[in-house]
Amino acid sequence: MDALFHTFDTALRTLFAPHHSAHATPQANAPSAEMSDEEKRHAAALMRVNHVGEVCAQALYTAQAYATSNPKLREHFTQACIEETDHLAWTEQRLAELGSRTSLLNPLWYAGAFGIGLVAGKLGDAVSLGFVVETEKQVGAHLQSHLDAANGGLPEGDQASRAIVSQMYDDEIRHADNATASGAMELPTPVKKLMHAAGKVMTTVAHHI
Repeated sequence: MDALFHTFDTALRTLFAPHHSAHATPQANAPSAEMSDEEKRHAAALMRVNHVGEVCAQALYTAQAYATSNPKLREHFTQACIEETDHLAWTEQRLAELGSRTSLLNPLWYAGAFGIGLVAGKLGDAVSLGFVVETEKQVGAHLQSHLDAANGGLPEGDQASRAIVSQMYDDEIRHADNATASGAMELPTPVKKLMHAAGKVMTTVAHHI
């Protein structure tokens, strides 16, 4: 029962409470350039998508921590969840600086990711960790694309957002490596493709709503 209450409390905090990072917001080596209104809207849309990704990460890790019967693995997921809170705080802060907001569909995104995490957790620890590895790899690739200004990524002048995304990328890859070292199994190709398709829907919708 305590685990259930903790899981519910985490969901409420993720969706409705302001977030505070344990680590300082990453700072760029150079100041941001003045951006046009269109560039600010584009940067905000990408940072909103990144914020949704962190909401989903919180849901996934929370569900997996709830589902596993392995105390060591539960601690692993709980610690990862705490670390991802930094990302939530950083992206929220940057969205406010850009004069924008988080996704209106965050409760929906959270519920979907929680369901996936719960199913993965019930399939066994190796499968659950495999979902972490694949999720973090796909998120990492997505974040990396946001650093490519020439192909629709963040504006070159938005050094503040780019510094945040760069640090997030490093953290996500580290989480994937940690999950691999903890005994993750590689997911079947059809599952990876399904996850990619679901992620594409989420990023496309969250870009606007």
